[in-house]
Amino acid sequence: MKKGIHPNYRPVVFQDVAANFSFLTRSCVETDDTVKWEDGNEYPLYKLDISSASHPFFTGKMKFVDTTGRVEKFQKKYQKTGYGGAAAKKAPAEPEAK
Repeated sequence: MKKGIHPNYRPVVFQDVAANFSFLTRSCVETDDTVKWEDGNEYPLYKLDISSASHPFFTGKMKFVDTTGRVEKFQKKYQKTGYGGAAAKKAPAEPEAK
């Protein structure tokens, strides 16, 4: 095998910030943060938005996670059109029978 073409795998802590859940595994992800783990050693830290601890498929319940404000931006953008508001809740008019 050629030398120097394989990634540098090392222990990394992945932290789900939505569920306050962390796990230690081997990865080649680059990160600047570090954290002290349960065994007393310090490992690189990579923060996740969603993991198996917070994803609805694995938890069986819907948990809304919006870390970047995308929902509010969408609501402001379409507020004038009535999308999702009172105009959308009204039932459409039935066509008259001839």
